[in-house]
Amino acid sequence: MRTRTITALLLACALPLAAAQATKSKGKGTKVPRDYANTIATLQTDMGDIQIKFFYDKAPKHVENFVELSAKGFYDGTLFHRVIPGFMIQAGDPNTKKPEDPAHPYGTGGSDTKLKAEFNDTSHKRGIVSMARSSDPNSASSQFFIVVKDSTFLDGQYSAFGEVISGLEVADKIAATPRGANDRPNTPVHIKKVLLSQAKSTS
Repeated sequence: MRTRTITALLLACALPLAAAQATKSKGKGTKVPRDYANTIATLQTDMGDIQIKFFYDKAPKHVENFVELSAKGFYDGTLFHRVIPGFMIQAGDPNTKKPEDPAHPYGTGGSDTKLKAEFNDTSHKRGIVSMARSSDPNSASSQFFIVVKDSTFLDGQYSAFGEVISGLEVADKIAATPRGANDRPNTPVHIKKVLLSQAKSTS
């Protein structure tokens, strides 16, 4: 079972090689927060909102990548393409924005960048947001997952970069949705939009 669950987070094949610096080429009219440490991302899904805060001190490049992709609308319209009850939900594949192409199946897509692993001491407890990758530790791109149950056997193997601070019950509902082959929801669950904001100062 442990082997199966780890394999579930690996992309079916290696992500495309970096052909362009996607996280630096921001779309016209977008605004990327400079204060990554205090950025909050709200995933507006078909089942409700999931709000995420980031661990910029633990995985700065992963946080920057996620925030900048979000600012460009990269995640808008993508699906949660793999859900496993009692484990995790996975999303972030741009291939899921359109009907599945057998040559580029869901779960194999990504952005035009690869990230070096930023493994850290954050344990994969319930609510942690981490990056999916291929068998190459330095292959994370755009796909990410949210663990809905403590999964500490993933520690030191995947780059945890954030945590759900609101809407974990929404992640639970997504994880529990009926699924078919490849752990794909029978009824599509979209990330309709990712909204970025700044956390309120506590001072």
